[in-house]
Amino acid sequence: MRLEGLHHITMITGDAQSNVAFYADVLGLRLVKKTVNFDQPSAYHLYFGDETGAPGSILTWFEFAGAQRGRAGLGMIHTLQLGVPSAAALDFWESRLKAKGANPRRGETSLHVDDPDGLALELVVADGGNPPLRAEHPDVPAEHAVTGLEGARAYAAYASVTEGVLTEVLGFTHLGEGEYRLDGEQRHFHWAYDQAPDVNPAPGSGTVHHIAWASRDEDHLVWQSRIAEAGGYVTDVKDRDYFHAIYFREPRGVLFEIATLSPGFAVDEAPEHLGEALRLPPQHEHLRAELEQSLIPVVNPRAARRQEQSA
Repeated sequence: MRLEGLHHITMITGDAQSNVAFYADVLGLRLVKKTVNFDQPSAYHLYFGDETGAPGSILTWFEFAGAQRGRAGLGMIHTLQLGVPSAAALDFWESRLKAKGANPRRGETSLHVDDPDGLALELVVADGGNPPLRAEHPDVPAEHAVTGLEGARAYAAYASVTEGVLTEVLGFTHLGEGEYRLDGEQRHFHWAYDQAPDVNPAPGSGTVHHIAWASRDEDHLVWQSRIAEAGGYVTDVKDRDYFHAIYFREPRGVLFEIATLSPGFAVDEAPEHLGEALRLPPQHEHLRAELEQSLIPVVNPRAARRQEQSA
């Protein structure tokens, strides 16, 4: 039994529309689901990914409108690494991001940029082995498109000390100096700890809420038992409509989730129309009229382009 790499990463945004404009237009990802927070239905929950919303491509956001900027600190993820196919793709993204008003910073082998909420992103050349998970966008050539999530970095105390929960319970490989790799059957993911800065962490817009690892459906309850037997506090299984989830904090403080691979995002929406309509969890469907009045409408760039073409 092993985890199948990354499932998704969830963040907080203070403005749903600027979030959609950046990820579904500037970065060329697909908005694959527009729904609401299970525990706070007055807030949007937006999902972005490749054409099908495949695990390993998924970035999600809770919108808390007007939320103050947060600050990553001890026990928090501070950087997400997005894969691109080549060094030429980094050149493309540097030019595109500058043209769109962002401020990309070129590293030796990567490109750094902050999203509209201040979340740190790093575009890196994919190191091979991960099947590309691309979305289609008319202004982003396929040879330069984002290919999925490659890695994430978190702040921790004693960052270079091996974390046994990762290696002995969850099956990560420790590569040394705070660097780890999770290998699934088809995809892998890089995970790393950096020494925490001497600042107080502050949840808010631009911060990461949790990271989710992918599990085969038949293994999900076994993972729950394994974590509990290792002394971790793990939640009951939560039905999130598009996957089932369990949650726990790893010893360095980061909130982990293990999510099933199915049923996926086409369970309540035709694949060609993912992310176009507001989908509500069954327990919140009775709130639809109220929510459609209170939630500020979000323009899906893909749907808007289709309407323009048909006009």
